[in-house]
Formats: sequence, structure tokens, C-alpha cells
Amino acid sequence: LRLTSYLHPEVRPSNRTTQPPSSSLTLVLMVASAAIGGTLQYGYNLAIMNSPTTFIQTFINETFLERWDFQLEDYQVTLVWTIIVSIFSLGGFAGALIAGPMTIRFGRKKCLLLNNIFLMSGSLLAVTSRAAKSFEMIIISRVLIGINAGISMNVQPMYFGESAPKHLRGAISLSSAVFTAFGVVLGQVVGLREILGSEQCWQYLLASNAIPGFIQLLTLPWFPESPRYLLIDRGDKEACINALRRLRGCEVQSSELDEILQEQAETKGMRPSRPWELFTDRSVRWQLISVMIISSAMQLCGNDSIYFYAYYVFKEAGISDEKIQYITIGTGTCEFTACIMCNLLIERKGRKFMLMGGFILMTVWAVVFTIALSFEHYISWMPYLSMTCIFTYILSFGMGPAGVTGVLPTEIFNQTSRPAAYMIAGSMMWLNLFIMGMIFPFLVSELSEFCFVPFAVVCLLSALYVGLFLPETKGKSLSAITSEFHKLNFKGV
Repeated sequence: LRLTSYLHPEVRPSNRTTQPPSSSLTLVLMVASAAIGGTLQYGYNLAIMNSPTTFIQTFINETFLERWDFQLEDYQVTLVWTIIVSIFSLGGFAGALIAGPMTIRFGRKKCLLLNNIFLMSGSLLAVTSRAAKSFEMIIISRVLIGINAGISMNVQPMYFGESAPKHLRGAISLSSAVFTAFGVVLGQVVGLREILGSEQCWQYLLASNAIPGFIQLLTLPWFPESPRYLLIDRGDKEACINALRRLRGCEVQSSELDEILQEQAETKGMRPSRPWELFTDRSVRWQLISVMIISSAMQLCGNDSIYFYAYYVFKEAGISDEKIQYITIGTGTCEFTACIMCNLLIERKGRKFMLMGGFILMTVWAVVFTIALSFEHYISWMPYLSMTCIFTYILSFGMGPAGVTGVLPTEIFNQTSRPAAYMIAGSMMWLNLFIMGMIFPFLVSELSEFCFVPFAVVCLLSALYVGLFLPETKGKSLSAITSEFHKLNFKGV
């Protein structure tokens, strides 16, 4: 079968001796538009919950006192606050489960636009909760915003991976992690007491996530849908070619359209896979194991926990409470900087190198951090080594797991399996985030200065798995990647 016979007359044959065409401004702006209302929200909504902790706990107590003339104990206030924070993860889990069916039914772009319904509803509940004197509205708001984050964390990398040219696929997909880290920094800055992190403004801080959502609603409709979705799922070759032409800023290369047509031919007559069907499909066994392990490791490696531990370490180093909020911004800036560096290096060094290197460095720094915590009361400069470990641990996470994890399902699953694969990967990520949020305080109380030893074990095992079983996907077509996994899936057959 000569796929080139299907080509549109305006498709330009590729010249193997020339470099791939440079991507257009349209692709860059599309990435920014989707990410501002997408994965940026995940980082932003994690970060903004640190500043108003005391104010919301006071609000919870006052609400109980006014309604039932009942004063809550400290542990009861903490329990309600823990529910408010942790239920964001359960909302994310729900979002990950509905993301797959939504992308199949509505497409990648329209799914991101519809996702703002959850965001706007949650923001409205948050901003009116204080006037309504209802902490329950904050809980519901966090569920809805969690659903929004769960959907965007799945759909956005899929949209980017399917829209980017092969030679930029990793870098474009990795921009999801860059915007997540930027969301953390932005949330930390907006949460400063001088901006919205004050007692008078905490409800506006919780609702400020509506602004990026409005920006996405105003800009994303002007950009094209995923070319692969248009051709493979909808069978609209004309729309696919138009989308490719706009995203590339030039006439479509025949080699690129050939690859999409080949995937269409391979999946012809096949319906989208359901998540449970992937568990019984031997042809995707190692792909599924890989995304489940790496998605779980992304949360079980302790990076989010180190943000919570940072306050204690900075306090031990003698930094005043007033200054800690400013130094904490440095932790988010570290991850943001590392994600940008990873974005620049991923197409040179490859996914496997960045992922394995990140986990190995995190293992080393977790061990050093444990040593520093153990001797901080005996050696005067140890608290400063602990501070250094916090920043280097976050840098190592940003250089590898933070970005590469979201790229993998796009590259190792075909069009019919990809939505289900993202549902499974997203579910593992959000469930493990919830588990970590619940068990980390107990790890600290039981293991004390050794609480990062389990994280070191997770990072080491993850690095070993990547090194032994995960094929490199840099610059390869889906057919070539599938062929490599085929050898693993049917080894000995």
C-alpha cells in the first residue's frame, strides 16, 4: 500500500536531505493558550492553599460557633482543613477518569474548553463561601477545581503530543510540566500576604484561578484541533491537512501525513479501547506497566512532600516566619527553571536519559538530606545543607520525572489506546498524590529524620526500571516504538 497515493495535491513531498521545517508561531501560541488554562491550574491550585491556612481554619471554627454554638478542638479543625486540601486529589482522580471519554466524544481542544465549566463553578463557590458562611462550599469548590486539573493533566499532553512535529514532540509535550511549575511559582507569588494571602482577601485568592480560565476561553477557540484526532478519529483528511498547515506554518510534509495515514490504516475499524481492556491486551502489557510505574513514582518520590517539609527546614536554619514565604518562592522557581532546562535538553539527550538521571539524582539528594537532618542538632552548618538538598531535590525532579512522565503515554500508545492509557496514568498519579497527602504526616512522626528514606527507595527502583525496561522514544515514529515494545511483550513467544 502506497500511502502517498492518498495525499492532498497541496501536500509537499518531503526531502530527506533537508531539515524539518521550523514550527510556526501558531503552534507556540496554541501551547500557551492551552497550558494557561490547563496544567498551569494544577500547580497554581496546589500552591495557593499554603498561605490562607490559618485564616480558613479560623473561618471554619467561627462557622461552627455561629451555627451550633460549638467550639471545635484543634484536631477537629485540622481534620476539616485536611479534607479541604486532600479532596482536591479525589477531584483530580474523578477528572482523570472522565477525561478519556470526553476526548473521544468532543476532541482534545473542545474538551479543554468544556473543562472550564468545572473551574468557573468552583471559583464562584470559593469567592462566595465567606459571605455565605459555608466552609462546605470551599470543599465542593476544591472538588470541582480538582476535576478541572485532572482533566487538563490528561488531555493537554495528549493534545500537544498529537499536534507537535516528530522532532519537537518531546519538547512541546514537556511544556505541560513547564506551565505546571510556573503555576506553582505564580500561586506562591499571588499568595503573598502583600497581594491576596491576607485575612481580608483569602476568598479572592481561592477564586483567582478563574483568570487563567477566562484567558483560555478567549484564545483557544482560534487554534486548530489535534491533526491526528481529525484524521484518525473523525476521518476528516481535509481538516487534518489544514490543521497541519496552520501548526507548521508551511505546506504539509508528505512524510508526516504518511505517518498519520499509516496509523489510521493500522487502527481502521478499531474502536477506542476501554481502560480495563488494556490490562488484558498483551500487545500493550509493558507500555501499561511503564506508565503505571512512572506515573506512581512521580507522586511517591516525595517531591510534593518536600514543599511541605521546607517550612520546617527553613525554620531550623534560623529564618524568620516573615521571610520564609519569600524563600519558599525559590522552591517553585527551582522546579520551573529545571523544567525549562529539561525542555531544552529532552530532544538532545532523550527521554530515558532525563528520566533515569532525574531519579538517580533524587536518590542521592534524599540520602544526603537524611544525613543532614540526622546531624542538624550537632553540626551548626547542617541546616544549610538541608536547605541545599531541598533545592537540589526539586531541581532533579524538574529535570526528569516532572516533564517526561506526561510525554510517555502519547509516544508509546496508538490513537485508539491513548485516551484509556491517560486515564490509567492519571488515576495512578492522583490516587498516589492523595495517599501521600494522607500518610506523609505519619511518616514524619514515625520516622522523623529518616522520613525521606522511603522516597530514596522509590527513586532508586524507578531509575532501575527505566534503565532496564523502557526503550528510548526520541525522534522515533509510533510504528518504530511499537516494534520495540513488541519484543518485550512477546518475548519468548
